[in-house]
Amino acid sequence: MNRRIVATVAFVTVGYVVVLALWMNLFLPISEPGTEGFQVVFLVCLYGTVLGLSMALAGRRSEVMRRIEREGYEGWATIRSATPLDLTSTGQLTRLDLELTVPGSEPYRGTVVYEVDRRDLHRYVAGEVVSIWVDPLDRDRIVLYP
Repeated sequence: MNRRIVATVAFVTVGYVVVLALWMNLFLPISEPGTEGFQVVFLVCLYGTVLGLSMALAGRRSEVMRRIEREGYEGWATIRSATPLDLTSTGQLTRLDLELTVPGSEPYRGTVVYEVDRRDLHRYVAGEVVSIWVDPLDRDRIVLYP
């Protein structure tokens, strides 16, 4: 998710620089004297609005994740092992080997790579149980809910 937000900020900022360059070269020379300040305030407010809306959209869960949350089967997973892979800015990328249980079907095993928040590292150890949602179309696709 962080990559999507960074890419969104970069895209909107580049677009703003292009709009600013066009304004300075095409519109500023022909604008009414004394209105430059209002135009700058408008451009800054426009940048802030577009940036905020874009970041809100970039932070949304993907369509697949929203469908799993809406139509998926609720279950639980017992963590068999948790292997740290890499540190991130907010926690740790961890490979979780899971024993997945969905009511009405046989338990099965699966593995996911999940970014565990630094504050929740103690909850992602062998033997702990976490809530899950399973995609009804592909039971290998799951969403963890800590």
